[in-house]
Amino acid sequence: MPLPLCMILYNVTVNIDPEIEQEWTAYMRQTHIPEVMHTGCFLESRFCRVHGEEEGGVTYATTYLAKNQDIYDIYLATHAAKLRDEFNAKWAGKFASFRTLLTVVEEFKQA
Repeated sequence: MPLPLCMILYNVTVNIDPEIEQEWTAYMRQTHIPEVMHTGCFLESRFCRVHGEEEGGVTYATTYLAKNQDIYDIYLATHAAKLRDEFNAKWAGKFASFRTLLTVVEEFKQA
């Protein structure tokens, strides 16, 4: 029996130069995250600061929740390259990042 289509959690973790933290977080909140959400591919997003600093930077993780893999694939094919290029052009040399894709297996919520 095939598994039902499961939600996809797309996580982008970015370590940035502390000297640009204020400007970068404002950009993320006011520009980048709203642009990603405006694609219509994600149901919600969360912008988080990672505890336990690495030497030489401040780390943030942004998560985006897609309804399923097909919707995430549309995001990749249609929107991701343009948004990444804009981000890279603006912040070149001042960050390091990695992306993680997770399938939501089950959710537990407090009643």
